[in-house]
Amino acid sequence: MRELLVRTNIWWVLFLRLLLAMFLFSLCRVGFYLYNRDYFADLTAGTFFEIMVGGVRFDLTAVLYTNLLVLVLMIVPLEIRFRAGYQAVVRWLFFVFNGIALAANVSDFIYFKFTGRRTTADIFQQFEHEQNMGGLLGRFLIDYWHATLWWIGLIVLMVWLYNKTRVQGPLMRNKWLFYISGLAAMLGVAYLTIGGIRGGFQHSTRPITLNDAGKYVRDPKDVPLVLNTPFALYRTLGKTKIKKVHYFADEAALDSVFSPVRHGADSGAMRKLNVVVLVLESFSKEFVGFFNHDRENGTYKGYTPFLDSLLQHSRSYTYSLASGRKSIDALPSVIASVPSMGVPYVLSPFSGNKINSLGTILRGEGYHNSFFHGAPNGSMGFQAFMNIAGIEHYYGMTEYGNDADFDGWWGIWDDKFLQFMAHTQRDFHEPFFSAFFSVSSHHPFNVPDDYKGRFAGGPEPILKCIQYTDESLRQYFHTVSKYPWFKNTLFVITADHTSSNIMFDDSRTARGLFSIPIFFYRPDNSLVGLEPGLVQQSDIMPTVLGYLGYPHDYIAFGRDVFHSTDEVAWNYKDDVYQLYQGDYLMQFDGRRALSLYNYKTDRMLQENIVKQYPDVVQAMEKKMRAIIQQYNNRMVDNKLIIN
Repeated sequence: MRELLVRTNIWWVLFLRLLLAMFLFSLCRVGFYLYNRDYFADLTAGTFFEIMVGGVRFDLTAVLYTNLLVLVLMIVPLEIRFRAGYQAVVRWLFFVFNGIALAANVSDFIYFKFTGRRTTADIFQQFEHEQNMGGLLGRFLIDYWHATLWWIGLIVLMVWLYNKTRVQGPLMRNKWLFYISGLAAMLGVAYLTIGGIRGGFQHSTRPITLNDAGKYVRDPKDVPLVLNTPFALYRTLGKTKIKKVHYFADEAALDSVFSPVRHGADSGAMRKLNVVVLVLESFSKEFVGFFNHDRENGTYKGYTPFLDSLLQHSRSYTYSLASGRKSIDALPSVIASVPSMGVPYVLSPFSGNKINSLGTILRGEGYHNSFFHGAPNGSMGFQAFMNIAGIEHYYGMTEYGNDADFDGWWGIWDDKFLQFMAHTQRDFHEPFFSAFFSVSSHHPFNVPDDYKGRFAGGPEPILKCIQYTDESLRQYFHTVSKYPWFKNTLFVITADHTSSNIMFDDSRTARGLFSIPIFFYRPDNSLVGLEPGLVQQSDIMPTVLGYLGYPHDYIAFGRDVFHSTDEVAWNYKDDVYQLYQGDYLMQFDGRRALSLYNYKTDRMLQENIVKQYPDVVQAMEKKMRAIIQQYNNRMVDNKLIIN
């Protein structure tokens, strides 16, 4: 076997050994599938191949994390790297770190059967108080000896193939050339390693997360097959604020205070209206004149003349709230009624959970589903989330197909992309569901050359962009109003979050920082009026389904505001839960109420009345505990759908 030994330069050896780790991770994916093939029963050979290819991206990140110390030791430009003792240390580090990573992968061959997802960092909290971990591990090795043998086989293969390569060198005799070239190579490898760990180099692309696996599947249940367990562990370390709690002793007591189970309508056949949801980047409620007639002594006009005109013929609410402060918080809330609590849902260890959404539910009722976002495909992880949410058709910058309309920063200009959306929707079969997410109201707050000088703007630089996107919406509605499907459509318009460019003092309060427009429009004027009540982003899905008369039960953390009288909303800010109920806003740290305000009369939230109203505080604490327990425990137990 001596002739199979490869002696070559250190960079090629490093590449081959990382490639070896990647190969072993791919074998683990094959093993994961074989052990759980009943779960993936509908998987075809072609789809499995696509998943294997997609999984390489996640394997690369995990392999680079696992071998960071090995990488550092191999790329430092010192001659000691070539000594036998030094290479022996590197070899054992490679074996130990990758052996542990392979053990994590193989353990999920079995553990996945109990959890339905890849193991994440919350496992350390789950077992942190277990007194018999050694005994449990021994029992696992015995009961699942076949998986243990699989791991041993991988270790043997790793050692055998690793030992087929040897570092030769140093090959350069000139010391200056050796150090200069070594330093340059080290910097190049470091740059590539950072890109590999992040999952790309684009400024608009967030570091790859569990949620990104959704881009490589046709069925959301296949997401665990794309991932690998070390990746799931690395990416969720420090992001496990969501853990099971037991405020209520039994499920009946818990459900009597708050339950996310929403019951289907019993009013007969479902109305198959089209549904179009428009999510506007950074559209604070303070920008919309319709909601702010009392400002500036009644002279305030706002910056959204088209939305103001549309609101005259829409159902809206005096108090409407975002569920989070980031764009990535918005879509799960709006599309799936899954708000973020403690950590953005799509970045949490539970982003691969099965969920119901407007996509999955309406798709089951024969709807064509689509999502439009003018940014580069993959931006913000939206494409991956749409796959998980059951929305088959994604339209991004790639599908738009004309980079001449790129704004240079975030994506296609809103007016261009909204017209593209309108023309694309023209050919959709009815009924259909479409969602749109705008991009233009972002720093550096530019508008297209054709619109410069057209908008007066205001005291904040974003306001010209708000006026521009408002005009883009006017053009979109002008176009689609000529289509036959327009009259048969429910439109929902909201924002992802508030802007950081704040004009009024009350917009800086704990409520104002979440205050966004949310309203419902029907072209037949059947939904009209500014209601005095409360609505939040996660109410959109159940409200739409209630309006359509969807007949089946489902899970939603929001409520149907058209029919429910339990006026409640919540969000999470600076490690504090904020519960809105009736006239009151309570801030709760998970143990006790920190403050209570009458947010309807105390606009600036200056008078903390937590001690004056103990009965109100007690009732609201009970409600918040029930919400937290339902949310956390269902998230951890992967019970976000009704089986």
